[in-house]
Amino acid sequence: MELLLLHYPFTFLLLAVLILCWMYPAFRYFCKMTFYQVWIFTISFLVIIVALPRGRNCENMKILRMAILPVKHILGVKIVVKGKENLKTKKPCVLVLNHQNSLDIMVMMQILPNRCVPIGKKEILYMGSFGIACWLSGVIFIDRKKREESIAILTEVAHTMRKDNFHVLVYPEGTRNHSGSMLPFKRGAFQLAVRAQVPIIPVVISSYNSFYSQKEKRFTSGTSTIQILPAVETVGLSSDDVPKLTEQVRDSMMSVYQRISGMTNGAGKHGAAGEKRR
Repeated sequence: MELLLLHYPFTFLLLAVLILCWMYPAFRYFCKMTFYQVWIFTISFLVIIVALPRGRNCENMKILRMAILPVKHILGVKIVVKGKENLKTKKPCVLVLNHQNSLDIMVMMQILPNRCVPIGKKEILYMGSFGIACWLSGVIFIDRKKREESIAILTEVAHTMRKDNFHVLVYPEGTRNHSGSMLPFKRGAFQLAVRAQVPIIPVVISSYNSFYSQKEKRFTSGTSTIQILPAVETVGLSSDDVPKLTEQVRDSMMSVYQRISGMTNGAGKHGAAGEKRR
């Protein structure tokens, strides 16, 4: 009888939350983002427990990927991947992705190949259970304020990724970007690929703006499209070629970003020009 009485308040609370989510988009936004963050930090505890016996190993990324991906169904985000054939490689490569916001963590897991470790800012390491889970999964942390140290880490990665046969994932913009375009690319990922003489695989994630906006406090159901582009070879290239290579890859990604995000050519060109002037 007591359990039955307790059941009614929880049912009422759930109904109240659902009604508020339906009536107030901002309330739905905060509920979804809170759930997303709680999911990631809670599920990271389970990843730590499972991964700990193996220690720090990029194979643990499979566990983290499987743990995070199911949240897309709860949030109502459908992820469509195009160009999967361009990622079917067993040889080391550098994946470069455009960076928008924290949803990228969930979306990138959809295409993350086996034996692939992201490069992330050092601050992630101190993000509680998620930071520890990332460390156990082999994520490479760099301190963006210490340029020489970051270069040394990337140089070491370039020397070992061919020997140990793993891929590296980088966000070349270096920070989140809410502008609806792409920031200028930093050259670290391209220096890494040239030093290791491994191909670059550009990966473009469409704008989330059709279903998500931090500024407008809007988070509905929607579709995110990922377009994987053909590999860009770096064999024979030197550090002198990196600036041109960086711009070439950014331009190709920007063009695809505008197309899969449903932007008009005029708006896209204006946005790209504005970013290059920064």
